[in-house]
Amino acid sequence: MFDKILIANRGEIACRVMETARAMGVRTVAVYSDADAASKHVALADEAVHIGGPAPADSYLKGDEIIRVAKETGAQAIHPGYGFLSENPKFVEAVEAAGLTFIGPSADAIRKMGLKDAAKALMDEAGVPVVPGYHGSNQDPEFLAGEAEKIGYPVLIKAVAGGGGKGMRLVEKPAEFADALRSAQGEATTAFGNPDVLIEKYIQQPRHIEVQVFGDGETAVHLFERDCSLQRRHQKVIEEAPAPGMTAEMREAMGQAGVRAAEAIGYKGAGTVEFIVDGSDGLRTDGFWFMEMNTRLQVEHPVTELITGVDLVEWQLRVASGESLPAKQEDLTITGHSFEARLYAEDVPKGFLPATGTLTHLSFPAEARADSGVRAGDTISPWYDPMIAKVIVHGSTRKVALSRLARALEETQVGGTVTNLAFLGALAAHEGFANGDVDTGLIARDLEALTAAPVVELRHKAAAGMVALDLVEAAVDTGFTLWAPLHRAVTLSHAGEEFTADVQVDGPDRQLWTIDGETVVAERSQGQWRIDERRMPAVSQSGTLITVHDAYGLEFTAIDPLDRDAAAGGDSNVIEAPMPGLVKAVFAEAGQAVKEGDRLAILEAMKMEHSLLAARDGVVAEVLAAAGDQVEAGAALVRLEEEDG
Repeated sequence: MFDKILIANRGEIACRVMETARAMGVRTVAVYSDADAASKHVALADEAVHIGGPAPADSYLKGDEIIRVAKETGAQAIHPGYGFLSENPKFVEAVEAAGLTFIGPSADAIRKMGLKDAAKALMDEAGVPVVPGYHGSNQDPEFLAGEAEKIGYPVLIKAVAGGGGKGMRLVEKPAEFADALRSAQGEATTAFGNPDVLIEKYIQQPRHIEVQVFGDGETAVHLFERDCSLQRRHQKVIEEAPAPGMTAEMREAMGQAGVRAAEAIGYKGAGTVEFIVDGSDGLRTDGFWFMEMNTRLQVEHPVTELITGVDLVEWQLRVASGESLPAKQEDLTITGHSFEARLYAEDVPKGFLPATGTLTHLSFPAEARADSGVRAGDTISPWYDPMIAKVIVHGSTRKVALSRLARALEETQVGGTVTNLAFLGALAAHEGFANGDVDTGLIARDLEALTAAPVVELRHKAAAGMVALDLVEAAVDTGFTLWAPLHRAVTLSHAGEEFTADVQVDGPDRQLWTIDGETVVAERSQGQWRIDERRMPAVSQSGTLITVHDAYGLEFTAIDPLDRDAAAGGDSNVIEAPMPGLVKAVFAEAGQAVKEGDRLAILEAMKMEHSLLAARDGVVAEVLAAAGDQVEAGAALVRLEEEDG
């Protein structure tokens, strides 16, 4: 076994690897960027070395620098985590050339699975079922259109390189093919530097079921399946294991297909073989097809760990250090059911726009496993993925596990940034999901209901008012003037709507709040406030931002009347950056006439591109940013001419 390893990653996965390494007595080395100097993974490591600027290209993608640090600190191996350099075969070769061990598969295995078209051909040869489609090298638009006709609409256009939903387009009619192809190729070129695409049959009621495999370079085993069908724009949201509705026959067929895939490329370490499954008529052994193989540890690996009792990171370290597979196939069993929900800093009402912010409060229930790379006081950076945590639960049955997930999400508390917590809670309570009727289109079909704003009650507003006026820890003499109880008021806003909360403080343990013409009583007994006879929710504050930790977190802003008056005079004609990021492109020019909804610029932030649109018809007065500019949130990018009248 290794004495010391370097983790070439950051955030949640770096912390996850360090926890297992520490439990195994293996010392760890962290690398970090300028943006991560005070991060959790740096604090957890035995040693930490600075490697560059906040942009991944200046730090976590600097393979040569990472290898240099590993050698200088005496690390014997490098664990890549997921993302960044984890599936870069050139990095694997450089690690091995430096006399170090790469904790993962060979460069050859990564290359064989790196291009979807070549991987599918290889899987076909190995007897693994593949989706009908065209995976060849001819990229002529007319030829591809002809292949789409042969396959039969609807079809999917998919970028050969990369993933994450980039370079992917659904085409339902022949007339839409040419435009969709151009769009997919353009996005693929931007994201991966490779415009090539493949064409596949689109499965009408698709489920995304993947098989966890583990190999030692010669033989492999599978650790059963995960269902990752609950997706939004091809991004996984909630994963579970085992898959609902799975039969023993289907599990055996899929598991053996995964093992054949791994053994066909001499796979070593943890990997995932992803299948698309036709869920229109139950799970059938002739209704699943190979999509791709992820040659690394997956984000959702904890659900497999909880149903099998296997620590996959421990297995990674043991096999990489020269041990054979820690278990035989017949030794592996499933116990119970597990769910994982991905908690992100993102603004759901604004189209799931990634968010930043300093976490003023962060708390998870003890009954759930929370894999997180941040703590209260940490900042969600615009440079990296805005994941806050993975909330993972286990239960004896699917129903029990889902109930535990719903409860865990209700009790998770985040302050300082907007999150998708309410969205996750709505999914956990979704009737179809509870029944196991899942497919990749579930979220899109029910998006309006799933993203409905939570109901804000009078007691929530009163709780925010108590914090804003510093009345939670009321002293004995609080609220009394010389002759009568004191009246105070504060103006607050929630979801853009302002309201005034007026309070009459009757003493240290009783307050009468009048809001929106209604009155509610707050009383304290045995040190605990109750509002409207219900326990006051936990509340956290950061400056003027107040978070009431109920209904998955309700945000209120205390408004200074002077600030409000100043803001009222602001320029409504300015298109601003909604978050810090890189200006990728600017389409506006001074004097140009634009229509409402026209795309004026593209901002790249949080590993995604965001189109900035004209809010009204008008004429561009001034362009205030250029492609390549790094801007802060609120920076003016384009200004329209004042409207007449």
